[in-house]
Amino acid sequence: MSKTASRARTVQLLEFELGSETYAVDIAHVAEIVDVNDLTVVPNAPRHVEGVMDLRGKTTTIVDPKSVFGIDDDGARQRIVVFDQDHTIGGKAVGWIVDEVEQVVEVDREDVEPSPVDDDAVHGVIKREGEFVIWVRPTVLDA
Repeated sequence: MSKTASRARTVQLLEFELGSETYAVDIAHVAEIVDVNDLTVVPNAPRHVEGVMDLRGKTTTIVDPKSVFGIDDDGARQRIVVFDQDHTIGGKAVGWIVDEVEQVVEVDREDVEPSPVDDDAVHGVIKREGEFVIWVRPTVLDA
């Protein structure tokens, strides 16, 4: 099998923690990872919008995926995963506030089970070492 064919069968995912669970997004959607800095609260914003921050001269909307996914955990909230604007709704500058960023892993697409729920937010589930990693799509959260 050629190296190109092998890459087509695998995908690189960025794993991160939300509460006690591990989630992942396709690394191709990620622009950068930054530490949490001061956020400015936006009045009358949807409850999943934590606020905005200045990131390299761009006003970036910071979203709390826990409120969208129904995760009831305050957690550490130490990192922000900033998404490539080519992969966000309307090309907006958006980041997710997460408890911690874990690692980038290469996953064989055949090891990804389909989403157990009828929800565009969940791409699939990866079972690893007795645990599950939920692969989510960042494009479903509108800022």
